[in-house]
Amino acid sequence: MPMPASDAGVLRDPTSPQHVTFLELFFDLVFVFALDRVSQGLIDELDWSDLVEAIVLLPAVWWIWMMTVWMTDRLDPERASTQLTVIGIMLGSLVLASAVPDAVGRRGWFFAGMYVAVQLGRSLYLVVVLRRHELRRPSLRTLFWFAVSAVPWLLGAASSGGLRLALWALAITMDYVAARLDYPTPWAGRSPISEWGLAAAHMSERFRQVVIVALGGTIIVAGTTFGASDFGLHSVVALVISFAVTGLLWRIYIYRAGELMSQALARSPNPAHLGRSTAYTHLLIAAATITVSVADRLVIAQPLARPNASWTAAIMAGPVLFLLGRARLEYTVFSRVAYSRRIGLAVLVAVTPVMIAVPPLAVAATMVAILLGVAAGDVAGWRRNPSTPTPPGAPAG
Repeated sequence: MPMPASDAGVLRDPTSPQHVTFLELFFDLVFVFALDRVSQGLIDELDWSDLVEAIVLLPAVWWIWMMTVWMTDRLDPERASTQLTVIGIMLGSLVLASAVPDAVGRRGWFFAGMYVAVQLGRSLYLVVVLRRHELRRPSLRTLFWFAVSAVPWLLGAASSGGLRLALWALAITMDYVAARLDYPTPWAGRSPISEWGLAAAHMSERFRQVVIVALGGTIIVAGTTFGASDFGLHSVVALVISFAVTGLLWRIYIYRAGELMSQALARSPNPAHLGRSTAYTHLLIAAATITVSVADRLVIAQPLARPNASWTAAIMAGPVLFLLGRARLEYTVFSRVAYSRRIGLAVLVAVTPVMIAVPPLAVAATMVAILLGVAAGDVAGWRRNPSTPTPPGAPAG
């Protein structure tokens, strides 16, 4: 469909380089702060209630980031109104992130109110700016569904305790399910994911950058925790091991599937569908980085503490979730999962009974050994079969 002249400056020029702008990198600073706030609740007091809160709040934080990425993926990032909208989203996200530690307490209205304001505000902007473009229809449908989910979000803010979490869990589930069902809207139908389009190079770069930003948050936690320690030998060793875990996770993520993601998106017959699946995968990876931050705090602060089952679970959860996310990414991109990832996950499960009986430093060291094996297996596997696999559904050759 030809683009109306009045909309010529609204969308990205598909012939221009699909690079990430400095404003988008600036926006990621707020996101890494939000991840840090989500992890802080688990760091301060590792119990089931805090875990439930994180499970509800993290998808909300992620959905703000993801929907903003889709907006900047389609619109011209140099347009002044788009830049002002992103800056407004940043401010709202900053308030939301600041409220995370006490979102179930006194700051519920700040968290829920900012979430609703950001999602509705972004959708309304798209409806206005795309008023003469075919992308206005899916924007209207998202606006409708964010207005619907706003009801349990705000009712939750007016409630307290378990009821608040239950209503918020319902609200974020509605947001994700509506997206998965292509936003079915009364009298307006659905928005097939193919309608949204996708700039493959830009989207894949955004995913890579957000993983780096999230892993950077683990380094901040490790450095901050070490700075508060006595700088003793055990603390130094714990810092080195924690840093090694982060470095290996980065290597495992970026090797091949991370590098070839843009090619896979570009060659896919339905790149927007592949992009949506990849977005859900990266939510799992973001959750993994949060648990790694918790593990870093535990390992560096008390490397030789008595064995504790919940601590062991927290230290092991990061690598497990990350490998699961990376395996799903590889399957999404290549329709296969390398043996190194399968073996790594199997070994993690096998060593769990032993890990419950050893101190945190030993658990973390074991994670390094397993991740090192996975990384080495990736390199060996690729050298044996260096051909680039075909993305799912794409023509071979």
